[in-house]
Amino acid sequence: MHQLGLYRHGQFRRIVTFIVRSEHVPSASTSLCEDRPGRRQLLAMGITIAPWLFFCQQAPTTFAAEAKKGFLSVTDKKDGYNFLYPFGWQEVIVEGQDKVFKDVIEPLESVSVNLIPTAKQDIRDFGPPQEVAETLIKKVLASPSQKTKLIEATEHEVDGKAYYTIEFIAQAPNYTRHALSAVCIGNGEVLHFDNRGDERRWEKMKDRLKTVVDSFQIFNV
Repeated sequence: MHQLGLYRHGQFRRIVTFIVRSEHVPSASTSLCEDRPGRRQLLAMGITIAPWLFFCQQAPTTFAAEAKKGFLSVTDKKDGYNFLYPFGWQEVIVEGQDKVFKDVIEPLESVSVNLIPTAKQDIRDFGPPQEVAETLIKKVLASPSQKTKLIEATEHEVDGKAYYTIEFIAQAPNYTRHALSAVCIGNGEVLHFDNRGDERRWEKMKDRLKTVVDSFQIFNV
């Protein structure tokens, strides 16, 4: 299996939380972005939050028609992806991440998109879902101090593109997050879509978070 370490040595903004802080996590020796160093490797040297950047980009008609009640749609025509997020969530700017939306009241609930350039064409080139999920959780999605549990890792296809969906729990000393992530390859990039909630609110929020992760799709640009 190819190593799935998404980061080079150094500081970066970990995907696990969007609270204003920086953390250190170890990186693997081989990177998903080793094919060509990218303009958007997940290196976060700090976080800048744009106050109340509450807006939604215009989505294509076909996708907007599928938007459900209580959700807004986002389409990135430059990088080729779209998804839904809960109404009322705020867009924030996080260095090293392409898009981030979070609940302004429940800071542990957020969704983000991260892009890493690659020459590979299929996420399956990095191994089966279980192995990829375990590597991502260990190397990227949780810090060494957190206790993690992989709940499920599955594969599905949409329009001939393979997606891995990962569900896991990350427990820190003062909080526990329940995450649903999707990872795929399109337009020369690995796209990692991360959707997280507070474990104590999981039963209340799980249907909404599953709607969000299931809505994530890529398209050719």
